[in-house]
Amino acid sequence: MQFLNALFVPAVVGAALALVLVIYGPATAAFGLLFNPNNAFAVQERSEAEAVSRTTGLRLYIAVARNEQEIDAVFEKLVSERVDVLLVPPDPVFIDRRDRVIALAARHGIPAIYPYREDAAAGGLMSYGASFAAAYLQAGSYVGRILKGENPANLPVLQPTKFELVVNLKTAKTLGLEIPPKLLFTADETIE
Repeated sequence: MQFLNALFVPAVVGAALALVLVIYGPATAAFGLLFNPNNAFAVQERSEAEAVSRTTGLRLYIAVARNEQEIDAVFEKLVSERVDVLLVPPDPVFIDRRDRVIALAARHGIPAIYPYREDAAAGGLMSYGASFAAAYLQAGSYVGRILKGENPANLPVLQPTKFELVVNLKTAKTLGLEIPPKLLFTADETIE
């Protein structure tokens, strides 16, 4: 299963935050990272967020949530911490509660960036992450190589090569955000 996580769940915190800076510019002062300490992969995302915070000077708030009750409570803290934007990583706890996380972000007026297209389609502001279609093609090529006799242990670990940006314009309007044309032009998909 670690192979699949490495294939489908890249750390893209820096790139996602760069998208936010295009929208907010210098008005961004703080960002939050929804963080499940029970997920071993979350440590990499936290480290990347901390590095982004150091290099940009933006204040980082680590929003710890291990379950649904903690997700509800952490949004109150995000508001009190005056977080300008929230990064939601690809964690099973957050994926399973996608609708709840999106609803809480909307209720509290917190713009959030999610890892999957389905998040933006469900009402999240935007998503930026690895393309599942491209990842499935990569996985399929590996299966083909293995079926032709290659030893799986000799195959290199692949990283995603295609990332998708999806912007939900309806959510942006609800949050009072104007998405710059430059960002819309680079988006793979916009949802109206």
